[in-house]
Amino acid sequence: VRAIAPQVTGFLSGELNDTLLELHESSGALIASTDDWRATQEQEIIATGVPPADNRESAIVATLNPGAYTGIVRGKNNTTGVALIEAYNLP
Repeated sequence: VRAIAPQVTGFLSGELNDTLLELHESSGALIASTDDWRATQEQEIIATGVPPADNRESAIVATLNPGAYTGIVRGKNNTTGVALIEAYNLP
């Protein structure tokens, strides 16, 4: 799962400058959270082949059982704006 915003400048207006990403299971329990994608799981995220293009963006690599999950993206320091959240099914 990744949350991108700075790299979509020019495609969206009012994008977030810095994303925070949370991944929750169906009960609402937090599975993982991250700020800048290089802070945690850097090598795992690079190995996916789809790392964010900007260091201020967020990504989480997780092995999940089938079910419902929620990704929440927000701005660092309570900033607001537009972001894109993507979920990938990787081998």
